[in-house]
Amino acid sequence: MRRGYRTGWAVVLLALVVAGCNSRRDEVAYVERPVEQLYNEGMDNLIAGEYTLAAQSFDEVERQHPYSIWATRAQLMTAFSYYQDNKFDDAILAAQRYVQLHPGSADVPYAYYLIGVSYYEQIVDVGRDQKLTELALGGLDEVIRRFPESEYARDARLKIDLTRDHLAGKEMEIGRYYQRRGEDLAALNRFKQVIVDYQTTTHVPEALHRLTETYLALGLETEAQSAAAVLGFNYLGSDWYVDSYRLLKGVDLEPVEDEGSFISRTFRRVF
Repeated sequence: MRRGYRTGWAVVLLALVVAGCNSRRDEVAYVERPVEQLYNEGMDNLIAGEYTLAAQSFDEVERQHPYSIWATRAQLMTAFSYYQDNKFDDAILAAQRYVQLHPGSADVPYAYYLIGVSYYEQIVDVGRDQKLTELALGGLDEVIRRFPESEYARDARLKIDLTRDHLAGKEMEIGRYYQRRGEDLAALNRFKQVIVDYQTTTHVPEALHRLTETYLALGLETEAQSAAAVLGFNYLGSDWYVDSYRLLKGVDLEPVEDEGSFISRTFRRVF
């Protein structure tokens, strides 16, 4: 996933890297320089894709001129440079530090957003631990909760959809695992979790079909019929409904909704 962001800050084309060398190794020499020069060096490195050098330059702004307005800007640009360099943990720490030091800054919404997307960029496939996915969801939700009218909230909402889909996918994977082992009650609880917590994800049709299967395996025919009926009503063209319908017909049952069932109550509340 690639990104490009407007910084809103002017770029002056001036760069200078100062280095010293001794007989054993190269070292970066400390040379005090004007704050504008250091900041613009960081911007030049950032534009050139030299993200590590950019972060170093922005850090130097704060180190040499800690009380200037440029230092405040540089702190956030350090976080952004780390993010561009795929050093997401460093980006998160730098953005969190910015929020702590400048809670009233106009750029705080972006700092929160940067934290959320840094977790989001690390989301892995549903077969692995989803702790980062949960952190991404929390970080992106924080943006929406604190700054609902910001441009970052709009993008955060889009990313939350994928994040929630990952979490639902994890529940489905665990449920299928239990189902294969014949642990139908454990499987049932996982599939129900998808219905309750992740109703807008792509996994809901399969979850309803798996509920039909597990309810039948547990001898709960009325609930199985309701799950299939709700599946047919909401996802009539789904292959999962075809499978559920065939499954019920195989035991001389029809999809019939029981309005007092868990499935019916849940979907009435959501839809």
